[in-house]
Amino acid sequence: MLGLDWGAFILVAICALLIGMSKTGLPTLGILVVAAMASIFPARESIGIVLPMLIAADIIAVTYYRRSVHWKTLMSLLPWVLGGIALGFILLFFVEASRPIEIILGAIVLVLIAIQVTRDKWGTKFLAVLPESRVFIGVMGTLAGFTTMIGNAAGPIMAIFLIAIALPKKEFIGTGAWFFLSVNLIKVPMYIGLGLITFETITFNLWLVPAILLGTYLGIKFLPLIPQKYFNVTILILAAVGGINLLL
Repeated sequence: MLGLDWGAFILVAICALLIGMSKTGLPTLGILVVAAMASIFPARESIGIVLPMLIAADIIAVTYYRRSVHWKTLMSLLPWVLGGIALGFILLFFVEASRPIEIILGAIVLVLIAIQVTRDKWGTKFLAVLPESRVFIGVMGTLAGFTTMIGNAAGPIMAIFLIAIALPKKEFIGTGAWFFLSVNLIKVPMYIGLGLITFETITFNLWLVPAILLGTYLGIKFLPLIPQKYFNVTILILAAVGGINLLL
């Protein structure tokens, strides 16, 4: 199994469980998975291993939350996301080292958290109108596309964006589910072209499907139990932890 001992495989199985939970309950658990998988495998190679796991969980999330989606938000993001994906592809094509990618991701996540906390605390006029601005949508869409391409790490960015536009919990998860299923499928041929997805990695992914399914079930069960206020705070805290892990 990709040369892993049983201890490392168990850690990967836990990551698969968290991926399932992230798609149906706590989105920014995904950034913790990115950091953990990058510590088990080389960071660049890890993204090709993680992507099929994400798609499996995305399909379940879309099926369950198919009626809880804000299509207008998705359509407004689409052109910017595609541009960000293209930029990420160029970076992966020319940069083979993992460390620069980790630093870029960590810095982006922490900056976005700082913006959101500032908005919540002071509520200045500038920050209050920011979610309605086309510039805000363009920047967030581009960042989401870029970070999902270079590290499957757009979870915190989309979480902060969806919090900023005040989507309720179910629409938050449903809109995110459709977003990630769409962009992750777009990324598959690019990752194959870059040699990040191979027959060996797909075979390895199949061993992890039961853990992913269990994670999606747990996410669905936990989501209704979390009040909206604590839901938002939890997302920001998990995103911060993941961003710091990537930097360090």
